[in-house]
Amino acid sequence: MAVPKRKHSNSRSGKRRSHDRLTAKQLQACSKCGTATPTHVACPNCGHYMGRTVVETEA
Repeated sequence: MAVPKRKHSNSRSGKRRSHDRLTAKQLQACSKCGTATPTHVACPNCGHYMGRTVVETEA
């Protein structure tokens, strides 16, 4: 079984893990009410998506 001869340095481990960070959610303003919503999701405030009302909400 293969075993490493030397310990990996902290900088080498950090370089490998440089892409493991979390990314922020992409938000955009709703065209009808202006609430910030994630992209490709119906607005939780008014139910508006792609120029039409998809989900009926209680006013």
